Amino acid sequence: MTRVLLTGFEPFAGADINPSWQAVSLAADRPPPGMDVTAVQLSCVFGRALEELDAAVEAADPDLVLCVGQAGGRPGITVERVAINVDDARISDNAGRQPIDEPVVEGGPAAYFAPLPIKACVAAVRAAAIPAAVSHTAGTFVCNHVFYGLAHLIATRRPAVRGGFVHVPYAPEQVLNGAEPSLPAATVAEALRLIIATAVGTETDLRVAEGATH
Repeated sequence: MTRVLLTGFEPFAGADINPSWQAVSLAADRPPPGMDVTAVQLSCVFGRALEELDAAVEAADPDLVLCVGQAGGRPGITVERVAINVDDARISDNAGRQPIDEPVVEGGPAAYFAPLPIKACVAAVRAAAIPAAVSHTAGTFVCNHVFYGLAHLIATRRPAVRGGFVHVPYAPEQVLNGAEPSLPAATVAEALRLIIATAVGTETDLRVAEGATH
């Protein structure tokens, strides 16, 4: 049985829901065959989120960790390629913290690439007729903070673990005016199941173009 840790975030910036936690909860309730999935909600707070992630990894002892966050405005599921060692918050987190130009890990590498078959994961989601893409930036808010912290944890203390970060769009109930793209939580959960299965079952990533021109 493959042990999987899924994380999503609590609501932030005054929102009532966070679609990352909605989808993670649904995915954990109906995991892919052969997977033992644990779901944990992280605080949208710099520092505290990494403490919670560390505790969850210690408790679950996972083979795969997939952290999930909201990226409002993106039209589909985006699998992140790279985490950077900087916190630069345009808004305050849920504890009122707003770090600017601070490292996630003092003295850590400038960046980490996700140790996941990211292009194969995107292809699997697209094959299910769900919009998906490789993303080349996880931002500089708490999502990137967690992504970098996870990558650093894997690089320094958990080398046998595979891990990565996925951003998801708004839920439909967050954009009732139709001004932003959205996906239902059930659709996002299905995409997460596909990503989990692909990440576990794929050793060598696809060599296809998923780069950005700007």
